[in-house]
Amino acid sequence: MNATSEFDREIRWSMVVSILMIVAGCLAIIMPAISGIAVAVFVGWLLIVAGVGHWVYTWHRRHRSGKLWGWLLGILFIIIGARMLMFPVVALASLTLLLGIYLLVDAALEFIVAFRYRPLNGWGWLFFDGLIALALGLIILLRWPHSTLWVIGTLVGVSIFFAGVSRFMVSLGARNAAGSMDQLTPVR
Repeated sequence: MNATSEFDREIRWSMVVSILMIVAGCLAIIMPAISGIAVAVFVGWLLIVAGVGHWVYTWHRRHRSGKLWGWLLGILFIIIGARMLMFPVVALASLTLLLGIYLLVDAALEFIVAFRYRPLNGWGWLFFDGLIALALGLIILLRWPHSTLWVIGTLVGVSIFFAGVSRFMVSLGARNAAGSMDQLTPVR
């Protein structure tokens, strides 16, 4: 297989994956409660895996001090992960609340940095970023717990959708650039 056909095959696969990501993003936006619960379940499993990882690490360093804290931390991760799996809607509500708080803290920090860089060009973009984070944080927190069933799923869906769109556009650009290069290359 020559380099051109290999490249074409990679571009086609990249475009297929892009389209699947766009469809998945749309589905997550259309069904935000289901995608939000899926995120909560995924985070629950990640915590369980992290807890087991703490146990394995603690076992390997069992002859050193601090092993009690390693075991306890592993247990804590596993218990929280298991609770998230048993009560995914409650877990989703907790994640939504944490996201709202995070956005308010992020907004405050963006405002501080923006005013610190105020004399420089571009400081307004930092301020604008702070305004967006503040608005999103307030929307989430003022509507919480009612925002629980749509916030996380919608944001994940939007992220997946735009990742798919950007991947598709990059693939399309690469395909077009390769086609332009083929026209410039003399045939032997």
